[in-house]
Amino acid sequence: MGRMRVYLKANLMRRPSKEDIASAKDKTVPDVLAKDLNVLFCGINPGLYSAAMGYHFGRPGNRFWKVIHLAGFTPRQLQPSQQAELLRFCLGITNLVPRATATAGQLAPAELMQGAAGLEKKVALYKPKFVAFLGLGAYRSAFGWKNAQVGLQTHQIGGSRVWLLPNPSGLNAYYQLNDLVGLYQNLVEAVSHLDYRQ
Repeated sequence: MGRMRVYLKANLMRRPSKEDIASAKDKTVPDVLAKDLNVLFCGINPGLYSAAMGYHFGRPGNRFWKVIHLAGFTPRQLQPSQQAELLRFCLGITNLVPRATATAGQLAPAELMQGAAGLEKKVALYKPKFVAFLGLGAYRSAFGWKNAQVGLQTHQIGGSRVWLLPNPSGLNAYYQLNDLVGLYQNLVEAVSHLDYRQ
């Protein structure tokens, strides 16, 4: 019964109004972060809906929470309002660029590169085993790896391994849910092998 109450409470959160969303431009969403995580997920930047909610991947159509559950990162599907629980599973979230925009296309290349420099310092401080970037185009622009493909990268950032994944946004129609789950499962497997060796 207690779990049902928590689930209902998470789903009864007030949705942001149009005014809330419009006024969320340039707002930030705090990192979910701790030292020595298995995976630090790195989004491009918050959307206006997420910034209005104050939670990462807060838009209902975003598939992040479903995908990480189905891939095996979390034992149940978390709601955006439960994002702090990620730390229990040695997971965290940050963004390449902290400020919210209506679309990631509104970020200038120089802003992405500046975000990359800031992220490298953050990663060097918190030392996650993997940094998982959620977005191929932004990653290529930010770090200058024009031919980077999904999966483990040959270079590191701040001493952490880098894994590139597709953006889980519902607008990313190129990747269906099953495709995303399979690609995210590859990272789950890599983390488990790393844990086994250590």
